Amino acid sequence: MRLFEALAAANSSTRLEAALAAGTHPEPFFVDVLVERCAIEPDFFVRDMLTWALTRLPREITVPALRAELYSEHAQARSQALHTLSKIGDPNTWSAITRSMLHDADDEVARSAWRAAVVLVPDEEEVKERLAAELAMQFGRGDREVRLSLSRALVALGEVVEPVLQTAMTSHDPTVRAHAGATQRLLSDPDAGFDLAVGEARRVVALGPDREESTAC
Repeated sequence: MRLFEALAAANSSTRLEAALAAGTHPEPFFVDVLVERCAIEPDFFVRDMLTWALTRLPREITVPALRAELYSEHAQARSQALHTLSKIGDPNTWSAITRSMLHDADDEVARSAWRAAVVLVPDEEEVKERLAAELAMQFGRGDREVRLSLSRALVALGEVVEPVLQTAMTSHDPTVRAHAGATQRLLSDPDAGFDLAVGEARRVVALGPDREESTAC
C-alpha cells in the first residue's frame, strides 16, 4: 500500500524513488502495481525506472502481466509493455509481437513494437526477412523521430533488409524513396548521421540516380 501511494504521489521525484526502491528490493507482489502504473505514468524517467524495476522481477510473473497489457485500450499501456518486454528479452515473447502492433495507428506503440521485434526476433533468416518486409511498409511514416526509429530497427536486422530497401527506393512516393535511401546509407555507414543521410537521399531522389552519378564524376 505504501508503494502504491508513493507511485501515485504528485511529486515525480517521489514516484521515481518509489520505482527505484521497488527494483532495489524486488518482491513478486509488486508486479501488478508496477504494470498498472506504467500505463498512466506521465514522466519519462519514472516510466524508465518502472521498466527497470520490472526487469528485476521473475520473468514467469512479469511476462504474463505485460503480455496482457499488449491488448489494453490505452496506447501508453501497450507501448510501455512492449518496451519492457524488449528489455526483459525473453525469446519466448516473440510470438506476442503481432502484425497489428507493428502497424499500430499510435506512433509510440508502433515504435515500441519495432524495437521489441528486432530484439526478440528469432535468429532465422526467413523470419527476419518477413519482419523486414513488414517494417518496410512503414517507410515515410510520421515525423523525424518516427522515421529514425524505423531506420534503426531495420539497420539492426542487418544485411537481410537489403532487398526491401532496394524495392522501396524504386517507390513512386519520393518520401518513401528518401526514407529508404537514408536507411540504406545508415546500413552502409552506421556512423552517418540520420539527418545527413536523409538530406543525401533527398538530393538523390531530386536529381535522379543517373544525374547523381554524373555529378559525382
